[in-house]
Amino acid sequence: MEIEREIKQKKFLNEYIKLDINIMFTASYLGSFKTEILRPYNISWQQFNILRILKGHHPSPASIKSLTGRMVDKTSNTSRLVDKLFQKNLVDRCINPQDRRKADVFITSKGIDLIDECSGVLESQLTEKISNLTEDEATTANLLLNKLRD
Repeated sequence: MEIEREIKQKKFLNEYIKLDINIMFTASYLGSFKTEILRPYNISWQQFNILRILKGHHPSPASIKSLTGRMVDKTSNTSRLVDKLFQKNLVDRCINPQDRRKADVFITSKGIDLIDECSGVLESQLTEKISNLTEDEATTANLLLNKLRD
């Protein structure tokens, strides 16, 4: 559906403003979609992102700073998210022996099991949702979004 109809706006100042609103609207739309998929697993999209990063580091730890740098949503409060994952026994943390001001964060076996289970579901449902684009169109969209950030 066209963005004009989605947000009930007839005209935009220009195509660049329209693109900005379209990107923000679509990101919110996909974010809500991912939230619904992850709801049965009792984790948020941002928590999922941290678990996926930690699984990629496994068995090595990651610092809070490195997690923040790799997260998709840079505005997330990484420390708070790690605390929530710790309370769910999905991650463990300990003081870094070289720098006591830093915490090392590890994914637990329970966290690995959860990320393995929900990754497949999330990836297949997202692929299905976005598959109204051809693979070539998805490639073009990725190239254009990368160019936008340059």
